[in-house]
Amino acid sequence: MNESIKLSLTDITKKFGNTNVLNSITFDLKESEILGFLGPNGAGKTTTLYIILGLIKPTSGKINILGRDINSDRDLRDILNRMNFSSSSTSLPYSLTVEEVLTFFARLYGVKNRKAKIEELVEQFELSQIYKRTIRTLSTGQHTRLNLAKALVNDPEILLLDEPTANLDPDVADRVRDFFKNTIKNKTISIIYTSHNMAEMQKISDRIIFINKGKIVISGTPDEVISHFRTNNLEELFLKLVRGEVDNDA
Repeated sequence: MNESIKLSLTDITKKFGNTNVLNSITFDLKESEILGFLGPNGAGKTTTLYIILGLIKPTSGKINILGRDINSDRDLRDILNRMNFSSSSTSLPYSLTVEEVLTFFARLYGVKNRKAKIEELVEQFELSQIYKRTIRTLSTGQHTRLNLAKALVNDPEILLLDEPTANLDPDVADRVRDFFKNTIKNKTISIIYTSHNMAEMQKISDRIIFINKGKIVISGTPDEVISHFRTNNLEELFLKLVRGEVDNDA
């Protein structure tokens, strides 16, 4: 695999019973790229992320992550140590404090200089005031910020973000987006980013993929796909595609 390609999916199909959730999807993730992964609920986005994480096995197709053929080698421990994941819907242990959660994941990933790394993340995601509080006492937005901090504790090479700014107020969400753009510039990290906020996706994505009914129907930069379908922005394009008002063939 090309060294600039960090992840590659080729003809991935996933069936649950007689239902095709993913139908022969193919795409790659480049080094230092934010790839926007778009689609309506039920399109197959989360299934794709779970396949990449090794939580679901595809029915057919090939996966290459960080130069490893995952089809022939399912021992993902060393690969997973170089990846991370955050979702606004992920639950953390309610009885632990913010400090304990970050310390646990830092130990799990074998992070060197754990204290310094945790201090950096606490400052970046404004967690100092809740550092000693238990998870059960956190607001939804505070929980989301902690999930993002947890996802960066191991300085991953590949980061999967599922609705990462959901539940955040506009100011914090904007700073989180800027943080990821700056992180991409300063580190060799590659991100797959899902969101239903089309303005956010248009702002942050280097390239987008639109998936609908288990099939990829668009791939390109935001400007390219907007120009191709002659819409004013990604939100307008999203609505037209979901409603079947434009030709899906890109």
